[in-house]
Amino acid sequence: MKHTLFFLLYFFTAFFTLHAQDVRPLGIALENFDYPFPVDYIQLELQGEPLKMAYMDVQPEQANGKTVMLLHGKNFCGAYWEQTARDLSEAGYRVIIPDQIGFGKSSKPVDLQYTFHLLAQNTKKLLDSLGVDKTSVLGHSMGGMVATRFVLMYPEVVDKFILENPIGLEDWKVKVPYHSVEYWYEQELKKDYESIRQYQLQSYYDGKWQPKYDRWVNMLAGWTLSPQYPRVAWNAALTYDMIFTQPVVYEFEHVEAPTLLIIGQRDRTALGKNWVSEEVKQTLGNYPALGKATAEKIPNAQLVELDNVGHLPHIEAYDKFIEPLISFLNE
Repeated sequence: MKHTLFFLLYFFTAFFTLHAQDVRPLGIALENFDYPFPVDYIQLELQGEPLKMAYMDVQPEQANGKTVMLLHGKNFCGAYWEQTARDLSEAGYRVIIPDQIGFGKSSKPVDLQYTFHLLAQNTKKLLDSLGVDKTSVLGHSMGGMVATRFVLMYPEVVDKFILENPIGLEDWKVKVPYHSVEYWYEQELKKDYESIRQYQLQSYYDGKWQPKYDRWVNMLAGWTLSPQYPRVAWNAALTYDMIFTQPVVYEFEHVEAPTLLIIGQRDRTALGKNWVSEEVKQTLGNYPALGKATAEKIPNAQLVELDNVGHLPHIEAYDKFIEPLISFLNE
């Protein structure tokens, strides 16, 4: 028994060490992290600071005249939409993929008062710079909150609205105690490869790991090895505060666009679950219930429930994700 336990300990230590060795320091704007398509930038001045917003603009070979905009989640960047963008482009859609300010290859401000209104406004400026006056909008995770705010602010621009396992389907601050930006910053500074992987393993994939997930752990872990990581961590802390204090759940009834909800049923993501009692924890992040409730709130909504799929359908179960998406866009 002792030999077996020793072997298992050795195996897992070797496994984590092997993959941790794949991690290399990354620049503050992911300068040495490859994106699948050419990256361009628009210039913004926000609260007195000049900033750059990165984006990819994927043009189809045979255009159908329609555009889809893909909005990333908090622990990701536009690059994780690669396969989605390729298939949408093949179907004739122009695909625009921004990195929000504070994320990916976009600028990391010295200090910014983050709001979803600001991120939505930045996104509208990007579309204006590209001459896009109508688009479908797809948001995943935190991108779902950005997308919701965008749809509410600019309904005349939105053709169709898609939410893929968005956060913000409930108001965490009514159950979870508030923590300061300084607290979030301290937590971010503690992160490393193993803690990031463990969080994603449990929160996103329900303990079931596949090699294709490594790239997104390595990206975040690469930042922790950068001498500029404190700036990245500070922006991450500010955006956590934005997520916690700026719910969109009370405004779904005002969404005008035809809407598709793609909800992985195994997802239990919720901000601050570890700060509440076990009894309260059981009431948070119940995506099967949240998906149904949200579909009822949005006037013209369809709900697609993906059994045995977690927080990232377009990464974990791509075929189950892309089929209803393209079907909805083609309606």
